[in-house]
Amino acid sequence: MTPGDVTRFCFRAMTGYPLRTSLMLLAMAIGVAAVVLLTALGEGARRYVAQQFTSLGTHLLIVLPGRSETVGGPPPLMGETPRDLTVDDAMALVRSSAIRRVAPIMVGSAPVSRSGRSRDVIVMGSTASLYRVRNLAMARGRFLPDGEVDRADAVVVLGHTLKNELFGNEPAVGGFVRIGQRRFRVIGELARQGESLGLDMGDIAIIPVASAQALYNRASLFRILVQASGREAVARAEQAILDIIRERHDGEDDVTVITQDAMLATFDRIFQALTLAVAGIAGISLAVAGILIMNVMLIAVSQRTGEIGLLKAVGAPGGQILRLFLAEAAMLSILGAAAGLLLAAAGQLGLSRLFPDFPVAVPVWAPIAAVGVAIGTGLLFGVLPARRAARMDPVAALSRR
Repeated sequence: MTPGDVTRFCFRAMTGYPLRTSLMLLAMAIGVAAVVLLTALGEGARRYVAQQFTSLGTHLLIVLPGRSETVGGPPPLMGETPRDLTVDDAMALVRSSAIRRVAPIMVGSAPVSRSGRSRDVIVMGSTASLYRVRNLAMARGRFLPDGEVDRADAVVVLGHTLKNELFGNEPAVGGFVRIGQRRFRVIGELARQGESLGLDMGDIAIIPVASAQALYNRASLFRILVQASGREAVARAEQAILDIIRERHDGEDDVTVITQDAMLATFDRIFQALTLAVAGIAGISLAVAGILIMNVMLIAVSQRTGEIGLLKAVGAPGGQILRLFLAEAAMLSILGAAAGLLLAAAGQLGLSRLFPDFPVAVPVWAPIAAVGVAIGTGLLFGVLPARRAARMDPVAALSRR
């Protein structure tokens, strides 16, 4: 039989039983679509987290008070509190050539009010360096002015959401708001940036760090953001931070330095493992589809005994019949995989429109792997029905026994 004859034979076999064929195609299509969409969600989550970290800035290091490591030995008899990070600690870091910018961060919550409108929002204290360290953008006005970090200027930069809540359509720059018991002049409005690692940059007020110290009546910082002079300088900057803080804290290693690259690498590993896990779970549906193909084709063999007997009576060898049934299983798998890819594309388009900020991205390997597994599964589970058809006795088949 020529390839054209085999194709026509398989096509007539599938169209002869439309309901049976439709069920097998649907099962295979759902399996392929599940693999592609679940891997797309896993890859999208990985890219989303990467975008969130990238929006924080580039070549960043985060300095937190306290050590994350634990050491052996008996526990201390008295509790120990890590030494606070101060503005002086932050400013001392700029003496390293590996460090380009330093932004001390103080964070708290306070009521921000104007003309009878009041909101409890996050008020962040920092310096002019925060603008470049965090890759911020201004919609109107300017950011915190350069100057001495101990100057408690009564100026504030508002997020766009907070500005709209307090000023509405009126211009905010040049106006005044009250934060706590002190009046601040609005000098700028942040551009719309959305959330960044859980912090809504639109619903925030940024004031000089000295003003935040006076507002919250404390000197300790929440953390210090450090921007290295380049990607190759990140390791040197990390060591410089540890050395400088140790020197200032009487020889104690009482800070934790987290690099942006280390956090991204950790999340990459987590999401890659998650993507492979959900792809494996979705692959189970392909096995289920293969079992369905096997069961339905076993029934098809019993329904087509007369046809098989006629093929054998005219001289078709068992190997030829085996190849015919395997070709039918392969054709079902290929068509089901194609339908699954179309279904996955539709699902990806729908998810992209429902969640425009979430990058639903299909890895290159996912469709290839899904189609390969679908065809392999169809052929694997099609062997048993094909071998049963090939071994039938032609006389018994013609008599439909």
